[in-house]
Amino acid sequence: MAEEKKSSYTAKDIFVLEGLEPVRKRPGMYIGSTGAEGLHHLIWEVVDNSIDEAMAGYAHSVRVELLADGKVSVADDGRGIPVETHAQSGVSALETVLTKLHAGGKFGGDSYKVSGGLHGVGVSVVNALSTHLRVEVERDGGLFAQEYKRGIPQGAVKKIGKSSRTGTKVIFQADSEIFSTLEYNLKKILDHLRQQSYLTKGVRVEIIDKRDGNEHYHGFYFENGIKSFIRHLAREDNPLLSEPFYVEKEYEGINVECALVYANELDMKELSFANNIYTLDGGTHLTGFRSALTRVINDYARSSSYIKEKEENLSGDDVREGMVAIVSIKLREPQFEGQTKAKLGSTEARPAVENVVTEALKDYFDKNVADGKRIVEKCLLAAKARKAAKAARETILRKGMLEGLSLPGKLSDCSSRKPEESELFIVEGDSAGGSAKQGRDRRYQAILPLKGKILNVEKARMDKMLINNEIKALVVAIGTAIADSFDLSRLRYHKIIIMTDADVDGSHIRTLLLTLFYRHFKPLVEAGHIFIAKPPLYSVKKGKEIVYAFDDAAKDELIKKMGKGGEEKGLSVQRYKGLGEMDASQLWETTLNPEFRTLKKVEVEDAESANSLFDILMGSNVEPRKHFIQTHSLDVQNLDI
Repeated sequence: MAEEKKSSYTAKDIFVLEGLEPVRKRPGMYIGSTGAEGLHHLIWEVVDNSIDEAMAGYAHSVRVELLADGKVSVADDGRGIPVETHAQSGVSALETVLTKLHAGGKFGGDSYKVSGGLHGVGVSVVNALSTHLRVEVERDGGLFAQEYKRGIPQGAVKKIGKSSRTGTKVIFQADSEIFSTLEYNLKKILDHLRQQSYLTKGVRVEIIDKRDGNEHYHGFYFENGIKSFIRHLAREDNPLLSEPFYVEKEYEGINVECALVYANELDMKELSFANNIYTLDGGTHLTGFRSALTRVINDYARSSSYIKEKEENLSGDDVREGMVAIVSIKLREPQFEGQTKAKLGSTEARPAVENVVTEALKDYFDKNVADGKRIVEKCLLAAKARKAAKAARETILRKGMLEGLSLPGKLSDCSSRKPEESELFIVEGDSAGGSAKQGRDRRYQAILPLKGKILNVEKARMDKMLINNEIKALVVAIGTAIADSFDLSRLRYHKIIIMTDADVDGSHIRTLLLTLFYRHFKPLVEAGHIFIAKPPLYSVKKGKEIVYAFDDAAKDELIKKMGKGGEEKGLSVQRYKGLGEMDASQLWETTLNPEFRTLKKVEVEDAESANSLFDILMGSNVEPRKHFIQTHSLDVQNLDI
């Protein structure tokens, strides 16, 4: 539970740095985009202010309401934004915060020791990008309110009643002139606020969806913070430890909180946060954690004679295999690398985390001998497998195996040697491969047919991958090599196109290929080189005229248009079960010809969600996959079984 505190949080604690004018002109600079991500960012910005009050020890609950008219309400029971006149701006402190960019209580004084919303742009940006915004403040025995339209105050702040409570409520409606969509995604909101609740222990977070006229309630409260979070992340991973490792301690003004478990898995999960901000690319706090973990486990393994004197230490990869870990720190004025706050750069964070984790982990091994033994044995097994895999990989990757290997015989290469204009089509089976080879433009289009379903790389080590003939052929054809030898500059085709049948088997093969690219050729995905071809499902023929449809709705529309009154009389409708049913000219016309084809570029918006989804769908644990299928089964359309 957040500790009750007293503070001199008044108008003099609000510092003004610059005005609000640029926000509506260039909203993307402040919220990232004007699409769905930017729309949800408005909620995050307002919620961040409430969470900051909670982290400072003044708020105990945060309530988010999705209202029927498209409005969003965010309320907390913190101190309430000050309403008296601000000496620097000449208007109320409340109006100053809502209309001035970089204005807030986080730039000086002691009103906030730690904060996630560091730039003071949050609520003012939300105000600027909303058609209407109303703020209500409870403090100093009164209820105060002020309204805005597109960032412009509709009058001064007014006292509208009495109140014995404290807190702030912000009600806003996103501007349709700014955003391409005004539809909020409940799952996205729940996931984000659940995470914030884990990171701010003892604070109740409530979400109420009223958009359909009814109230749908969701609430989060975690007394144990990230200790509960780690259990949530590892609940399906067969944890090895009887109890998660957990520590929370302050070191030279930095609050350090860490938790970890080990599971019978190959993959590891690491989540790191600074002031509740998810640091996707890690940073100094994660470096400190890794260093402490590796050192303590090696020291314990040697002192317990698991590692002999002349044997080499366990590597960082060895000690992290199968690990699920969370590192969360709270510090004053953190420094991030870049505008996205994806990587923490504060130098003081590393020794803080390293010292806290080192001391706590040593104590954990002393008190939990059985768990310590299981951890070390897991790490030693990982080291043994790593050495074996390295030897196999070096054998496979040595000159004459991949680098010096000639292009696979099944590859029908293009004549062009310019990667920027060359395309590689990965097709399913020899039948589709034959039609594609005949129908393609040989100058710039290459065809690689795959036999059967490739190996699921989510469950396989590198050495097993590289002895798989289909994967080996694909690696050689692409040209970049793989693993430590990967070199993007050697890419032979700037478009790599997955072209599979529109049935269950085709979908499965496509998913296996996407897993391969995401896990082992991620730079290709990030650079926009991976595409999915969308072949037609139907052809509708009338006389000599043939028109193609990509789904049932389009087919029905074609029948209606080409027939009389929607009748199929005189029409020939063909359903394509596979690409092999098309002749070369049809395949060119529908799927190969750049002028008419439909390609979907493979992109990853949320790396954390993508990692989790690949774990669920392609990992070795059945239960989470079963749960996912049961949960989403009703959303499936056009299932071909």
